[in-house]
Amino acid sequence: MRVAVFSAKRYDREFLTEANRAFGHELIFHEVMLEPHTVTLAEGFPAVSVFVNDLVDREVLTGLSAGGTRFIATRSTGFNHIDLAAARDLGLRVARVESYSPYAVAEFAVGLILALNRKIHRAYNRTREGNFELDGLLGFDLRGRRVGVIGTGKIGRVFASIMQGFGCEIVGFDPFPNPAFEALGGHYLTSAELMATSDIVSLHCPLTDATRHIVDAEALAQARPGLLLINTSRGGLVDTLAAIEALKAGRIGGLGIDVYEQEASLFFRDHSSDVIGDDVIQRLVSFPNVIVTGHQAFFTREAIDTICATTLANVRAFEAGEPLLNEVRLS
Repeated sequence: MRVAVFSAKRYDREFLTEANRAFGHELIFHEVMLEPHTVTLAEGFPAVSVFVNDLVDREVLTGLSAGGTRFIATRSTGFNHIDLAAARDLGLRVARVESYSPYAVAEFAVGLILALNRKIHRAYNRTREGNFELDGLLGFDLRGRRVGVIGTGKIGRVFASIMQGFGCEIVGFDPFPNPAFEALGGHYLTSAELMATSDIVSLHCPLTDATRHIVDAEALAQARPGLLLINTSRGGLVDTLAAIEALKAGRIGGLGIDVYEQEASLFFRDHSSDVIGDDVIQRLVSFPNVIVTGHQAFFTREAIDTICATTLANVRAFEAGEPLLNEVRLS
């Protein structure tokens, strides 16, 4: 099947081309994002593949449908970038990568905790300039600390297991409690209790209407002073402006984010020679106790292999009229 692949970076081309040896699809790569002024690039393609920051709203879906597209395969677990109601109305089908490597994201979240707590990012910059002072680099032992996990699905449970290995106490918040999380030794609290009693909070839930700004000004006002807050899931889970105010007030002791509310115009591009007009991201990176990375938590060889193979298998199943095991329900 002919597939137009949007937001295709060099590594996407490499890994998808390799995985496609087993499928034989005709893949046409576009480095640009899918959005209203690029939708014509998909004309004549029965399938398109998109990524997390592609704009797949009603306008774009209408354009895709008019051009003959019938299937959208997103190279991600989340699908909040796709207007599912519009897809349903237009008779389009959508599939995702339901699971790849939960270890990739969980391990990256732990890396952010270690870097923030022990000031590794600051030490790296100091020693490159010949400064071997330790003042300002004091951290704390992880052993015995309480770690709150918001979202206890596969990634949240792997994260919890790793933190338990450090000797941490694990607590969770999830509207759908999971016995597997409790089997690890974790126990559930309300979101307010979790924020008020945790030394570290890590977000591992999808972005929905219910979870948007789940960490807002009210939640941060309840937080234990000095909280380390980690977000490797979706930018919209955290009210960024509220987080900045909490940083200024000292309520947050450290913030590690791999995702950002307005990341679509920034992430996955080189802006090193540009003047970045986003004042919020500029404010965030000015704090010494903030680490911002560019949505790379998923980026391991194992995860990319699985993402590419699953995406192409979804296309093959659609082409063959077989059941779509990773289909996103549109109603």
